[in-house]
Amino acid sequence: MTASGAELRRTLGVGDAVVIGLGSMIGAGIFAALGPAAHAAGSGLLLGLAVAAGVAYCNATSSARLAALYPASGGTYVYGRERLGPFWGYLAGWSFVVGKTASCAAMALTVGAYVWPDQAHAVAVAAVVALTAVNYGGVQKSAWLTRAIVAVVLAVLASVVVVCLGSGTFDAGRLDIGASGGVMGVLQAAGLLFFAFAGYARIATLGEEVRDPARTIPRAIPIALGIALAVYACVAVAVLSVLGADGLGRATAPLADAVRAAGVPELVPVVRVGAAVAALGSLLALVLGVSRTTLAMARDRHLPGVLAAVHPRFQVPHRAELAVGVVVAALAATVDVRGAIGFSSFGVLAYYAVANASAWTLGSGPAARVVPAVGLLGCVVLAFALPGVSVVVGAGVLAVGVLAYGVRRGLAGR
Repeated sequence: MTASGAELRRTLGVGDAVVIGLGSMIGAGIFAALGPAAHAAGSGLLLGLAVAAGVAYCNATSSARLAALYPASGGTYVYGRERLGPFWGYLAGWSFVVGKTASCAAMALTVGAYVWPDQAHAVAVAAVVALTAVNYGGVQKSAWLTRAIVAVVLAVLASVVVVCLGSGTFDAGRLDIGASGGVMGVLQAAGLLFFAFAGYARIATLGEEVRDPARTIPRAIPIALGIALAVYACVAVAVLSVLGADGLGRATAPLADAVRAAGVPELVPVVRVGAAVAALGSLLALVLGVSRTTLAMARDRHLPGVLAAVHPRFQVPHRAELAVGVVVAALAATVDVRGAIGFSSFGVLAYYAVANASAWTLGSGPAARVVPAVGLLGCVVLAFALPGVSVVVGAGVLAVGVLAYGVRRGLAGR
């Protein structure tokens, strides 16, 4: 039993966990992140994707090992607390909650931008309210809805790949894997693309709701990551082969521009619908993850204890979900958070840095520490390779969290 006396119900199997991870990863990021990444890396876009995938693999492996050992809601917040101490767990939780709350708002606004651009904020708020209600009704309902969303998005992405690769504008010569953007351009692209890979942690943050977590989580995370990487690689190759690095870097809606350039403009509305549905899937899974980490931090009184309640009927952290929904809706109604993607990546990379540092403590031999060491170094390098504004804002928000922790400890010591 947890300190609050209430535990969540274990209802998710391997398939459900994989789908939730895919719903988090294969979302709006693939529709939007390719353009900025190509602008940064130029012809090194595929190299950037490979670097992002490599760091994500290390993070996934570390997370899977830790999640099997500590199958409780909260993910790296719990791992850092148990392996490194309360401060590092708190820092991971703070990074996750703040960064992913911004991501939730960004995804909601993406829905609005694709569904009804002139009323993007209103649509965004409606999306937040609707998905918060779905999450409130129980995690199994969320898993079923996520499964449907993933199926739609994969069908749209498959259509884009087939159209681009089969068009007369396809040119394999555009798939130059040189690095015209330089090493820093490739690293910045990797940091931006990492935003699209980060969803596999949602499986770990739902650890308290997974059946047989010691077996399910280590299987689900690599499967979800591998599927996402295969999809991203296919889409990146297809779009690059039609638009080229320069054209992709200038595109505001890369996949829509690619199918238009491939001579199939009638597919553009389908891509727009797919992007909106993908953003809904990301938003659904993000709210799930943020609310569970909020629950874990509230249990330890790092956040108000009232948020630690679990609904007696639906077995969900209903107060945490409602609090997250209110904050995200407020942001979506008032703020343009597109620029927060870089900040969100900074926060998520800080979160995974703690995960890798925690996994480092699980083994004493060099072989057991190679993956977490590479993951930790990769997180730090990609975080500081992001655009300067993202680094400054991200570091500032982390500093605020550290200050709040210090003040709370000081008051508790009186």
